[in-house]
Amino acid sequence: MARYSGPVCRLCRREGMKLYLKGEKCYTEKCPVVRRAKPPGMHAETMRRKVSEFAVRLREKQRLRRIYGVLETQFRRYFAEAARFKGITGTRLLQLLETRLDNVIYRLGLCTSRKEARQAVVHGHITVNGRKVTIPSYNVAPSDVIGLTARGRAHPVIKENAVATGRGRPSWLEFDSGRAEGRVLALPAREEIDVPINEQLVVEFYSR
Repeated sequence: MARYSGPVCRLCRREGMKLYLKGEKCYTEKCPVVRRAKPPGMHAETMRRKVSEFAVRLREKQRLRRIYGVLETQFRRYFAEAARFKGITGTRLLQLLETRLDNVIYRLGLCTSRKEARQAVVHGHITVNGRKVTIPSYNVAPSDVIGLTARGRAHPVIKENAVATGRGRPSWLEFDSGRAEGRVLALPAREEIDVPINEQLVVEFYSR
């Protein structure tokens, strides 16, 4: 599948906020959003200030899509699935994105960014319920156990992250650092998803 391979810090600058796409660099003063708080491009200073309602909804959709590293076609499929849900469409969309395997690996603290977590999955370092899974978009379910393959346990970066305290894991996940194993306790509630997004704007964008 196609994947964005350009400079990720450019995406953060375009959205005007940290999307935490670069791992540890995002928490330092080297972060370009801190050093250059303006959109990329030579005409950034002369861009018109007034934006339409469509532009506001578009930016919110793009921001959410880029946080999770999902391309447009796949994101549309997520929205279509969320729209079939009987509950709140926006909350269900966020749940589908949060329960992606690459995001769960990131949330557990085994990797410092979703991009790094995606690579760990593709390289065969991750198991779900004891079986190796190499599909980053695989959606986990409550009671699923996420572990490491033999290669994953031997990987120096993953091994270091597994024993680190991390920046706080969400309450819908639990992690056993001794076994380097995580478990999904439940689907995340909206208040447990700490992404700075107004998901209703995304719903309005696709419902126009």
